[in-house]
Amino acid sequence: MPREYCIANARMVTADAVVEGHLCVRDGRIHAMDAGAPPVNGDIAVEDWEGDYLVPGLVELHTDNLEKHLMPRPKVIWPSARAAFLAHDAQMAAAGVTTVYDSVCIGETQDKGRYPMLRMAVDAFVGCTAGDPDKTDVRAEHRLHLRCELNDPNMWGMFEPLSATPGLGLISLMDHTPGQRQWRNTDAYRTYYSTTRSWTEEEFASNVAELQERQRVYTPLHTGMVTEFCAAHGVPMASHDDTTVDDVNLALGYGIVISEFPTTMEAARHARDNGMTVLMGSPNVVRGKSHSGNISALDVAREGLLSGLSSDYVPMSLLHGAFVLHREAGLSLPDAVSMVTRRPAQAVALTDRGELRPGLRADLVRVALHDDLPVAREVYVRGKKVF
Repeated sequence: MPREYCIANARMVTADAVVEGHLCVRDGRIHAMDAGAPPVNGDIAVEDWEGDYLVPGLVELHTDNLEKHLMPRPKVIWPSARAAFLAHDAQMAAAGVTTVYDSVCIGETQDKGRYPMLRMAVDAFVGCTAGDPDKTDVRAEHRLHLRCELNDPNMWGMFEPLSATPGLGLISLMDHTPGQRQWRNTDAYRTYYSTTRSWTEEEFASNVAELQERQRVYTPLHTGMVTEFCAAHGVPMASHDDTTVDDVNLALGYGIVISEFPTTMEAARHARDNGMTVLMGSPNVVRGKSHSGNISALDVAREGLLSGLSSDYVPMSLLHGAFVLHREAGLSLPDAVSMVTRRPAQAVALTDRGELRPGLRADLVRVALHDDLPVAREVYVRGKKVF
């Protein structure tokens, strides 16, 4: 790409309006933007976007997509972690995501084979993101999101060696013990694992009791250790699957700023009322319901409680979800787009992106609508075309 160019005939989705006009990029940043055609200058390349939308690059705080490429089938580890990372990166860029927080799990409630994958994931992250971003095969900008399974006895032993990883940007605290949070309904928990577990009634009851005892011993201990680390090192924190007011109050007491996928309207409202970012899944928005029977993200948006979206397990749902919010939840298009750009960026103190404004990074997405389906036609990171 030239160091300076202009995009013309675009419907620019700014923080508060949709403006038909042009945007100019210089040295990887937005240099100027205005309604109408760009100034005539034969030395500057002009690209005609033919009335397509121009939105900021999407900011993704929680995606399991890297793990899916590292383990494409249960307990099948892909032999080249670098190849898996680059495939994941390409998929995120094609979905319009320019900033990715790659979430990797430290610990498990049930054995899904994640232990051997953890080190591979982090090594691939470091190996692929180190060095000059202009001389790399990586398309999006990546940061690391460590998801700490607090009830796992081995969690802290795995966490400590990873805590100094360059690019660590977010830590979430989660507890998937059956009988609370996401798995208040133990029948839903059993159904979720039915493809890999065939418990008898007695075996299932015994497993639940064992996990609940493990939670009693390890969750409070690990919560204190992880939150102390984050406070000392200035790493933002998210709580996972808040269900009750008490869950939210516990998170607030530890200085946690993001309520990630609250499972009840009560928890979402209490989190938002107390200044937390309420992050919901964009697959939930697109499907109109939670995959595990919890609250609808569309209902959270209609109640005015939504702060942002995460693609979670479906990268393409992030852009799609923003347009569904606009169409079905009554949000203006600028507000809906902010849920996948500016709002997530603000939640983790990224002040140089997430909005179309002179001086900010030229992370840009060209979006065409086909029968109400938004399609990312072109994607730019720091002004460089990556898709």
